[in-house]
Amino acid sequence: MSDVRKHSPLPPSSAARWIACPPSALKNYEIEDQPTEAAIEGTSAHSLCEYKLKTALGESVENPTENLDVYNAAMEEHTDGYLQYVLEQIEKAKENCSDPIVLVEQKLDFTNYVPHGFGTGDCVIVADDNLTVIDFKYGLGIIVDAENNPQMMCYAIGALNIFDTLYDIKTITMTIYQPRRGNISTAIITKEELLEWAKTVLKPAAELAIKGKGEYCAGDHCQFCKIGATCRKRAEYNLKLAQYDFAPPATLTDTEIEVVLEIGDKLKTWSDKVKEYALNEALKGKKWNDWTVGESQTKRQFTDLEAVAQIVKEAGVDPYETTVVGIGKMETRLGKKKMSELLGEYIVKPKGKPTLVRKTAAKPKKSTAAEDFKED
Repeated sequence: MSDVRKHSPLPPSSAARWIACPPSALKNYEIEDQPTEAAIEGTSAHSLCEYKLKTALGESVENPTENLDVYNAAMEEHTDGYLQYVLEQIEKAKENCSDPIVLVEQKLDFTNYVPHGFGTGDCVIVADDNLTVIDFKYGLGIIVDAENNPQMMCYAIGALNIFDTLYDIKTITMTIYQPRRGNISTAIITKEELLEWAKTVLKPAAELAIKGKGEYCAGDHCQFCKIGATCRKRAEYNLKLAQYDFAPPATLTDTEIEVVLEIGDKLKTWSDKVKEYALNEALKGKKWNDWTVGESQTKRQFTDLEAVAQIVKEAGVDPYETTVVGIGKMETRLGKKKMSELLGEYIVKPKGKPTLVRKTAAKPKKSTAAEDFKED
């Protein structure tokens, strides 16, 4: 198929999905991307990262700050942290290689395994027998793990395609830098392991996906799938709950309870997505049998705040109220370090209410502001 779009029909960012569910790839490609606030914010943060890193490496590049769609003190601080981390990795590389190669926003081509397979590596460092790929993620959503991460492995293959003939690459280091989740995840894989995965997993899945063939498969990878609301396989997967017929919890076996726990949250997410899809269709004119478009409840509001304030002041009443902004906004205004210095002793983090979480997700909780702002 001809690729006239900017993005590949088999993008590395969704490789986990189309490897698990090959026919979903072309279905998603046919649907135009809708810009979200998170995506716009992420693009701005990436542009700032690129500028800072290239400048630090001696390149003359234009400061993008004035033209960013989103820019604030928190973004400035998080991108500074990314810069510092990358520079530290470059210094580590120099311990074994006097002149490592550093590439920023490098196009990575892995079409030898994936049709139309390409992506952009935020930072690639080559130091003799080691290849390092670093990916900056600004999202606040799920914590991303570098271990067995198909996106990172696609990037690694693309980088390997560039340098394998020039260097005797033996290992590849893949790092996810996700500052707003306090997550720096690193995985190391040998060249042989990476190429074996590319040959036995990536390439066969890509060959099916580019033809729209293979079996639909539901799972965690459905989260960002554009056809998730109407996918029959996902519906079957989520409706497994129906077999328990809303039985009282005490009558279920331990195994059944864990199945319900596994599916419950996903069922709500899927249900909300189906409802959103049905609403959008109704707004386009579709007539559902038992559902129609209504209006949500709203609250009264002023049409002109300045006029209201002036009238109330003339009536002898103060129209304003003053309150201290929340911790998140205060941190954005002061910056993380200054926040800690000035207000650290006045901030506490109360113990949370008991909640049921996966054992793999349970982590020790920090209890004081000093620990929250502790520098690694």
